[in-house]
Amino acid sequence: MPTPAASTRFPRLAVAVAALALALTACGGTATTPGPSAPSAAAVPDRLEPLPTPQPALPVTVPSVDGAQVTITSADRVVPLSGSLNEIVHTLGLGKQVVARDITATFEQAAQLPVVTRGHDVSAESVLSLRPTLVIAETTSGPGEAIQQIRDAGVPVLVIAPAKGLDDVPKRIDAVAAALGVKEAGTQLNQRTADRIAAARRNVPASTAKQPRVAFLYLRGTASVYLLGGSDSGAASLLEAAGAVDTGKESGLGKDFTPITSEALAAAAPDAILVMSKGLESVGGIDGLVKIPGVAQTPAGMDRRVVTVDDGVLLNYGPRTDQVLSSLVTQLYGRLR
Repeated sequence: MPTPAASTRFPRLAVAVAALALALTACGGTATTPGPSAPSAAAVPDRLEPLPTPQPALPVTVPSVDGAQVTITSADRVVPLSGSLNEIVHTLGLGKQVVARDITATFEQAAQLPVVTRGHDVSAESVLSLRPTLVIAETTSGPGEAIQQIRDAGVPVLVIAPAKGLDDVPKRIDAVAAALGVKEAGTQLNQRTADRIAAARRNVPASTAKQPRVAFLYLRGTASVYLLGGSDSGAASLLEAAGAVDTGKESGLGKDFTPITSEALAAAAPDAILVMSKGLESVGGIDGLVKIPGVAQTPAGMDRRVVTVDDGVLLNYGPRTDQVLSSLVTQLYGRLR
């Protein structure tokens, strides 16, 4: 059975989203509750806000998480091997130097770039045909043979740890900025991102009757994949920042995802269900979601309260994480003040 992810978080989780993510058009989704007063998140164009183009100060030698020391002499032709990394390079102002994308880079500025993945696997031949001067990968990028083939061809390959939560946002921006020789731009982007995340967090109500309980479900109806997120799904950090309880983590589900069961959903008793937009679409929308065993019996299922965020940005933990957080807050509590 395929297993899920978003962006590149765990070796096998990255496979599902990379293979199944499609071009998306908005960052926010809609919380669906009965009645005309249901809160909804405003659609946000799937575009980035790049900084002014900086001048890279190269060469640099930077550590790779796989133990290598990587010397980079040129940032003229960059290939980021995840949507999240591609987003960071573009937002640092170096989008014109990016010459390829993987299937999870869904934002508008990357739309015309050639795709260098076949399904979920990196094609070393496709990457090398573009004459890259730097390839930026994650530990989940693969297969390993393809990454090694690129290195053996003399191309610098920097491997970065995948994102797991909000604390990883500045680390990843700093790592990419250092590799590109634009540390000052990295500092600027980190400050902007931190300010925006802080602003989004200020919109969480100071006091509510109770914290909303949210279950993160990974759905791919076409492949009959229905999974419940646990403590390692990547969603807990976002939900907690939005003032919510991640029911999978609270229930003690130590894995990233486990198959949905009526018993697990009953124990979680979520007030709302968080899903990726394409996942919800794949099961036929909310009408199809409540037909999944156990969903209709939860408070969220009975109220048809569903929170959606687009696949290409939900778990990226990068420059647009503030938009994701704002969308969650809006959908859980109503319009932002």
